[in-house]
Amino acid sequence: MSPAQTLTAIPGYTGNLTWLPARTILLTRHGSHAYGLNTPESDLDIKGVAIPPAEYLHGFERRFEQAESKDPDLVIYDVRKFISLAAQCNPGIIEILWSDDEDLLALSPLGQKLREHRVGFLSLKAKHTFSGYAMSQLHRINIHYKWLKNPPSAPPERTSFGLPAEVATTMRDQIGAALAMIQTEVATWDDLSWTDMDESSKIALKAQVAEYLARVQVTKEALFLSAGRQLGFEDNFLDLLQREKQYRAAKQEWDSYHTWLKTRNPKRAALEAKYGMDCKHAMHLVRLMRMCREILTPGVVQGKRPAREELLAIRTGAWTYDQLVEWAKGEDEALTALAKTSKVLPYGPNRVKLDALCRELVEAQLHLDGNLAP
Repeated sequence: MSPAQTLTAIPGYTGNLTWLPARTILLTRHGSHAYGLNTPESDLDIKGVAIPPAEYLHGFERRFEQAESKDPDLVIYDVRKFISLAAQCNPGIIEILWSDDEDLLALSPLGQKLREHRVGFLSLKAKHTFSGYAMSQLHRINIHYKWLKNPPSAPPERTSFGLPAEVATTMRDQIGAALAMIQTEVATWDDLSWTDMDESSKIALKAQVAEYLARVQVTKEALFLSAGRQLGFEDNFLDLLQREKQYRAAKQEWDSYHTWLKTRNPKRAALEAKYGMDCKHAMHLVRLMRMCREILTPGVVQGKRPAREELLAIRTGAWTYDQLVEWAKGEDEALTALAKTSKVLPYGPNRVKLDALCRELVEAQLHLDGNLAP
């Protein structure tokens, strides 16, 4: 069945943007249903793209970036925000352009034009977004694995870090201010907001810097001390600050651990207790890395996942924690090497062409509205 050309209603949407259905140019199932990995318990996710009316484009009183609602989970993006995110090879955005036809809920001629240009959004930045997000997932899995195997048994005590049990308010304020100053100084070395790089390029550069610092054995502690000395603090005071920082980190981990215990899904918690990790996160980690490899080689995005049964098996514990960690680290290294030698895709998209596409779509909608002369 062909998707409707014009929507009169959006499933589950209860917001007050009455113009949204008619101006949604693309609407599709997303998430596990789009990957073919849904189970009877899976929630329905829907994502789409809309072109707002002229007053949202030309004025400043009204703004639109995205519309959201629950039951089902729904997000519809302003076409300008969508194209900007897609140009960064954002996984959750790129996937919308490559949904299988059977998952499309609405597709206007302008939505079809957007899909026809989907290859133009693919670039080697996929290595830093798809695989980068997967490695972030692995970091979360590692933390939870540590909590499961060796959970903190008691809140940290200040005296365990060589700190006084009680601190006067004035001294506590001075320590807090000094830590904030040093952390701000360290953050300036990691801050790339002043550049014109998009998010995927920042991820890549930060990874390269971290790799270099590890290779020359520059630790976080060394960076902390260097920043403190540049700000004029004495070494004795910096030693106190480091111990205070270590205590606060331990306290933060204790708090995070108990928040995790209280908020995790009971069914997924049972899997974690049995297998040592959140198997759903493990499945999506593998999916993201495999999608990354597909993008870097044939240069396409597959919606419905090949090896579906294997991925579903991973979700129910087919891979051990050690197997997942070994595979993920090896695959990340392999994808790094592949990105360096791949001839299939450019390093980045042609942003001039994508900007022209965005303007073409917006202006075409305004012509339809009668807000622009033909």
